[in-house]
Amino acid sequence: MGVDFPTTSLPPNLGDGRTLTQLPKQFSVAASEILAPTSHDFIMATNHHDGENIETSDPTSSAPTSPPPDPRVPHTVNYYELDNMAATQQVFIDGTFEDLADELAGYIDNVKKVNEAEGVRAEIKPLLAANKKDDVLKKLVTAAPALNGAPEKEFTAAYNLLVYLIVQSPNVNMFLPKVCENLSRPIVSSPLNSSGLALSVLTTVFNLLDPENEVRFNVFQAILNLVKKSGLYEMLRPQLKKLDTWIEEWDIDEEDQRKLFVQVADVAAEVGESEQSFQYLLRALRTFDAKDTASLSTPEATDLTLRALKSALLSSTHFDFHDLSALPTIQALADTHPVWSELLEIVSEKELEDYTDFCDEHDTFVEDNALDADILHRKMRLLTLASLAASTSSRELEYKRIAKTLQIPAEDVEMWVIDVIRAGLVEGKLSQEKQVFLVHRTTYRVFGEKQWREVATRLDTWKDSLRNVLEVVRRERQAAEAQKEREIHEVERKAQGASGMGAGRRVGGRDMIEMGTD
Repeated sequence: MGVDFPTTSLPPNLGDGRTLTQLPKQFSVAASEILAPTSHDFIMATNHHDGENIETSDPTSSAPTSPPPDPRVPHTVNYYELDNMAATQQVFIDGTFEDLADELAGYIDNVKKVNEAEGVRAEIKPLLAANKKDDVLKKLVTAAPALNGAPEKEFTAAYNLLVYLIVQSPNVNMFLPKVCENLSRPIVSSPLNSSGLALSVLTTVFNLLDPENEVRFNVFQAILNLVKKSGLYEMLRPQLKKLDTWIEEWDIDEEDQRKLFVQVADVAAEVGESEQSFQYLLRALRTFDAKDTASLSTPEATDLTLRALKSALLSSTHFDFHDLSALPTIQALADTHPVWSELLEIVSEKELEDYTDFCDEHDTFVEDNALDADILHRKMRLLTLASLAASTSSRELEYKRIAKTLQIPAEDVEMWVIDVIRAGLVEGKLSQEKQVFLVHRTTYRVFGEKQWREVATRLDTWKDSLRNVLEVVRRERQAAEAQKEREIHEVERKAQGASGMGAGRRVGGRDMIEMGTD
């Protein structure tokens, strides 16, 4: 899927004495023009376009081309047309570090409305003269929160210039986390498009960094925070396919992985993607070391575990609890939260009657823990019907048996059977004439000792049936062979009889001939 970056930029020419505030239209190079995306780059669409021309060296473009680069600082970057990730144009960014830093400092002073003699420009002047570039960057980054008040059309351009200056430093990791922190704050000059503006800069930062640079992890966390605030999960979804690759490249430990998975789960939950949120919670829980038993019962582990369990219980589409039951942190609940553990055991492998007994024994548990009684009751009926279908050896379920087990009126049986089929737990066919449900396929909720016994019983039944079939086949074969032998003997007997009669006539014929000769 092709996506576009907002039209924002680095200034192509700042060596002629004009300031950033005087040249808003000069900041029209697309943010993607300072990127050279690889297969692992982050591409985020923000749909923020300011209508300015894009200055490139494309001769077919109606926009003016950039002048030749300053020979002192030649800098060529690739412009990727993100619709097909193929077409490439060249953009030349002109200006020395000193010139660009001075212009940015002056722009920050202008936004802050401070006297030039007291502003950042004055502070960095002696540092520039002494060629202390990192000290200059420290001053600029410290003053950068003021850019959150820059006019919307100049915001991304100014931030991209700051990023451009930072990535030229050998100590880039020293400055970018602070920039990410600034971008996570509200952009007061554009409250309606705050997230889109910040995302455009953060995606630029992410793609500029080397894939193995661990700061990419911090940038991605900032992106997740903004996506959560703005509800732009659909823009994030395609990028999550690359998450495992990124984690491997960043080489982050289990704790940071856990934080990342929880963040993604939060973003998904914010927009109602409950199943996606649950899956990332599972991934977060799997980062706990099963051998470190103490860590399995920490407040962090317990909170995450209960959150995942609640999510599964309240989901209208989640019926398989094996993934949860196998987690060490879930198993640890048996000691720390036995009632939760009991409830999980019921929904995993028991039936509606057991759930009813649980509710009678713990009459306020569901309400006290913000669980939905109606959702749980419906889930247990569907799961109970699935278990009933799985345990039926004849593959025929009478309506009255279903009604009794689910504690429902007989007229509601077909509705519940249709619901369990829609849930994907059972396949079969209703027979209104016979008042039975013909089970074609069923899903086991758990597969333990009880289920193995059922399989063994069915195998014994099939074995006996096959033995009977084989016995019938054997008898029929013997009967067929005996009949065949009888038929062969009969044919031989008739053949021998026919042969004897033919010989007698020939002799008689000869006798008659001899008698006629005398």
